[in-house]
Amino acid sequence: MNYKTKSILLWIFTVIFTIVIAIYQRMTGPTYPETGKTEIAGQTIKYRLLTSHGGDTDAESRIFATDTAIKGKYIYKRFNTDEEWSGEEMKRDGDYLIITLPHQAPAGKLIYKVKLKRDGQAISIYKEPVVIRFKGGVPNWVLYPHILLMFLAMVFSTRTGLEVLIKGKNTFKYTYITIILLFIGGLILGPVMQLYAFGELWTGWPFGQDLTDNKTLVAFAVWLVALIRLWKNREKRGWALVAAIVMLAIYLIPHSVLGSELDYASGEIMTGK
Repeated sequence: MNYKTKSILLWIFTVIFTIVIAIYQRMTGPTYPETGKTEIAGQTIKYRLLTSHGGDTDAESRIFATDTAIKGKYIYKRFNTDEEWSGEEMKRDGDYLIITLPHQAPAGKLIYKVKLKRDGQAISIYKEPVVIRFKGGVPNWVLYPHILLMFLAMVFSTRTGLEVLIKGKNTFKYTYITIILLFIGGLILGPVMQLYAFGELWTGWPFGQDLTDNKTLVAFAVWLVALIRLWKNREKRGWALVAAIVMLAIYLIPHSVLGSELDYASGEIMTGK
């Protein structure tokens, strides 16, 4: 198999592999909605409970329950406080029961529980209490380029690692592209997103312990070392492989873990919690 054919196959594998990793990272993170099914009085109920909400509106979750005899109630309070629970009856909108949680300041969190009842039978939706974090609205002109560039950075990172393994001629070029994508997507657009969402440009080291910021910084530092080594000597391909492995390990960490959280007592936004 010649290099061109092998390269095409590797690109196809790389894109598919990166999509799988991106889906895994998103679905395992704390901001992914809690979804599922349950039953009450022999009827199937589908739910989607929000764990993240952006903008200046209340957070609305919807439960699919076509039977109008099914009623619902939810209770909530501010996360990590000793406050009493507040309770609300769920409103119906056609086939859906609606949960409306009051807007919180950026990084503020609420914890809530949901119950349904019909003909004296009651069930809890999602056995554990759900935590939702609020954030400011991030404009699409920042959000979509950030997502695209970080996805492409992972694509080129993986492809660079494979290029090392086949001893290809494009290791330096792919390394160069990877670090540019990571720099713009992670170290420029990432902090801008953070500013819109939580009011701070950077909450990683040395100013905070935000894991998303810190893992981006680690990935960039390792790729920078790889680029410098390859710049001096094109035969130092092993550094690019190390950087690709580090990048993969970082991407396997669920998104938004140990992120920003508003301390209601002090009014300060904490990181690394």
